[in-house]
Amino acid sequence: MLQEPRIAPLLDELTVPERPDFGGDVYFGLQRSIAYQQLSGKAAGTIFGRFLQLFPDEYPHPEQLLAMDDDLVRSAGMSRSKTAYVKNVAQYWIDHRLLNVNWDDYADEQILDMLTSIKGVGQWTVEMVLMFILKRPDLLPLDDLIVKRNIIKLFDVDAERLRGKKLNAELLRVTEPWRPYRSYASRVMWALYNTEI
Repeated sequence: MLQEPRIAPLLDELTVPERPDFGGDVYFGLQRSIAYQQLSGKAAGTIFGRFLQLFPDEYPHPEQLLAMDDDLVRSAGMSRSKTAYVKNVAQYWIDHRLLNVNWDDYADEQILDMLTSIKGVGQWTVEMVLMFILKRPDLLPLDDLIVKRNIIKLFDVDAERLRGKKLNAELLRVTEPWRPYRSYASRVMWALYNTEI
């Protein structure tokens, strides 16, 4: 990976920041990702912090969350839809007995299929969990606008001519040499061009 000709020169100039993995806690990572959807990092961090303070040990245990009044959850700054989504995750965890599951037993695609079946949890959210919580090495989140934009710029892809599925197919083609370390390459894309996340 480090020898890939378009990535290797960047590594001398860039600092690729670490992100917290929350001890591999997929449930917590999903809850956090939902809180962070479509918000700046600072605003989302404030809201998620208030949300955690609703719980005695500042952890959103599924049973406690499901028993909590929606208005109380929303008082932390969660929207109506996000309140429903975090509760959907809690219900799924209970229904499927996932509290102590060993995620190493599941392939990336299995986890994507499982968790995107929860209303409010999309592919991007699960890809972030796979990359940062479970540290899976080969994710390329093309639904992430920053990753996509920076790949287009790095490879000088004609995004005016190519759109939709054709554009994604071309981005997969040009980044094929990044396998099996596309997660790391994606982190380089976030760090590229002084991108603010």
